[in-house]
Amino acid sequence: MFLEPHFKGQRSGWIEVICGSMFSGKTEELIRRLKRAKIANQKVEIFKPAVDKRYDDTKVVSHDANYILSTPINHSSKLLELTEGVNVVGVDEAQFFDEELTENCQKLALRGIRVIVAGLDMDFKGRPFGPIPNLLAVAEYITKVHAICQHCGNLATHSYRLSEEEGTVVLGEKDRYEARCRTCYHMGNILSLRS
Repeated sequence: MFLEPHFKGQRSGWIEVICGSMFSGKTEELIRRLKRAKIANQKVEIFKPAVDKRYDDTKVVSHDANYILSTPINHSSKLLELTEGVNVVGVDEAQFFDEELTENCQKLALRGIRVIVAGLDMDFKGRPFGPIPNLLAVAEYITKVHAICQHCGNLATHSYRLSEEEGTVVLGEKDRYEARCRTCYHMGNILSLRS
């Protein structure tokens, strides 16, 4: 069954996913793409999980202090309610959203909206994180960005937790996490098990 897009001038929508470890530039890339869409006079809306208040209550802020105004939401269903007449939707910290995020992003794409999602692809234990794996499966475009390992200087793909907290969701920055390559990440986990 073919669904007619809501916007007559726009033929189809799609999903873009920007993923990687902490400190890899995911939010920076998201902001860059959204600002370019605004320069092209497209109507843009950006959303973030209401739980993420690390830098600001309503702004999406990169580690380099670039920012863009956003709407904090508690559930991905709000994306469908708050995007009437929008050309581009941005979603930051997607790993903190509910599992319905993938379905709701697909609904937006079927409306003819370009959906750009940024988030961690793995949690601190190196496991797929939240709805990101499902988004990767359905996205038309995927960009995996890398940080630099703070121990050896190689490309970092893992977020290594420095604190002792056990919960999957522990908000923090450089006080609680480091970007590490695969080898340094696993060496750190082995050493922490010995101590």
